[in-house]
Amino acid sequence: MTRNGINFWQAFVVGIGQAFAVAPGLSRSGTTIATGLLCGVKREVMAQFSFLMVLIPIIGEQALDILKAATGHAELGGGLSPICLVVGFVSAFLAGLFACKAMVAIVKKAKLGWFALYCAIVAVLIFILA
Repeated sequence: MTRNGINFWQAFVVGIGQAFAVAPGLSRSGTTIATGLLCGVKREVMAQFSFLMVLIPIIGEQALDILKAATGHAELGGGLSPICLVVGFVSAFLAGLFACKAMVAIVKKAKLGWFALYCAIVAVLIFILA
C-alpha cells in the first residue's frame, strides 16, 4: 500500500537508513534521501519525507527533557525565562520552515554526488583524526 508516494516497506528501509546516519560524516537527511532514492521513491516525495522524519528524534529528545524535569533531575528550560523560550521556539520554527522549503527545492533540482563526496571525505577525516 502506497501513501503519498511512499509505501510502508520503503519507509521502513529509509528509517533503517536514518539509524545508520549516527555514524560520523553521514548526514541524516542525505542518508535518508539517498536510501529513499535507491528504493525507488521520487526525489520530491523523498525530500519532504526526509525532513518530516526529523520530527521523531526531536520529539523524543523533548519528551526525555520533560521527563527529566518532571522527576526533578533537570530544570525545565535550563533556567531560561519563558519569554526567551517562546522567542527561541518561534525563531527556530520559522528558520526550520524556511530551511526545509529551501532544501526540498535544492533536492528536487540538484545532483547529490558532490554532497555524498563531501560526506565521505569528512567521515574519513574523522576516523583518521579521532
